[in-house]
Amino acid sequence: MFNKFVVKSVQSNQIVFLFSIVFLLMLSNCSEENKTLSIPENYDATNFITSAATELSILNQLDALVKEMKKGRSTENLLEKNVLQNLYEAGSPSLADITTSYYDSKIIGETGFFAQLEKASGNDFNPESANETGGVYGSNLFNQFGLEPEQQVEKGLFAAALYNHFLSLSKSEITAKTVHQLIAIIGANPSFPSSNNSVIHESPDRFASVYIARRDKNDGNGFYSIIKQQSIRLQAAVNEGSEFNDERDEAIENIKQAWEKAIMATVINYSYATISTLSSTNPTDAQKASALHAYGEAVGFLHGWKTIPQADKIITDSQIDALLTLLNATSNGNTTSYLFITDAANQLPKLLEVISEIQNIYDFSSTDLEDFKKNWVSEQSR
Repeated sequence: MFNKFVVKSVQSNQIVFLFSIVFLLMLSNCSEENKTLSIPENYDATNFITSAATELSILNQLDALVKEMKKGRSTENLLEKNVLQNLYEAGSPSLADITTSYYDSKIIGETGFFAQLEKASGNDFNPESANETGGVYGSNLFNQFGLEPEQQVEKGLFAAALYNHFLSLSKSEITAKTVHQLIAIIGANPSFPSSNNSVIHESPDRFASVYIARRDKNDGNGFYSIIKQQSIRLQAAVNEGSEFNDERDEAIENIKQAWEKAIMATVINYSYATISTLSSTNPTDAQKASALHAYGEAVGFLHGWKTIPQADKIITDSQIDALLTLLNATSNGNTTSYLFITDAANQLPKLLEVISEIQNIYDFSSTDLEDFKKNWVSEQSR
């Protein structure tokens, strides 16, 4: 009798103990499920320069290439394809290493943008009496079709190289170092100045980040603000560990979309600028050249996105091709950019179609379109 009682007591205690363990595990699981990510107010700049040394070097390579191309804006200077290609291929990794194979072929091919720059440099050009070489018109260097190769290289590489490198980093193991690298390749830095004014800011924005800032009203809701907020969130998620991988991945996706949308908003901005100038009464040659420059930037900004993996962008390659056709700068090289000068009445409506198509692709509102007409960095003197 006594033994049976002892056995039952032991069994009861074991059951109670097991229930206690299960209960504690359930509490632990609930605690983990309900844990929220604590996001600080500011981005932590610790080790930014050393962590992002490669990305900062890439930006410096692009800066050196752009400075060399700009020399061609004066007829006194001759550009050499080999010199440009050496700058493009300098470093490890180089700009060439991180550029999509598609856009790389547009830059270095026998009739690519570097070859066009060499051919056009040292000559004068007027789209209304086009020659076979291209040349300087106003303050810029154009190919024989009225397209500016310098802008096709620089602005095209914002997506074809810089964004492409961002994607490569985002698909690798994401560490605290990687976060710094991702921010740097956008052209941003831990202070997030939302300005490229080097007089006001010790570390101003560079390259893509410059144009993302211009499309942001600085009200906390714009593209630049989103990238800043999501960068801080990304850093916090990575620092907290794998349980916040969903937060990490969502932050990266939000940064990607804000980057793409801001650049397409800039295509809209330059399309409006081109229309405004060329539809005015008797624009001067200087004004026409300025409009053709703005137009060329729009083409470059758009073209660089072609062949970026569809999973990593909103716009499709077929939509890019359709827009390039409207811009008289098809991806197969059939370019008649000069028509925007010589036949403005019939060509400018195409730019309105470009604006409408981009609006539809990205679901921009009519208010957005009005906002995109402005350079908010200049408007707000920031």
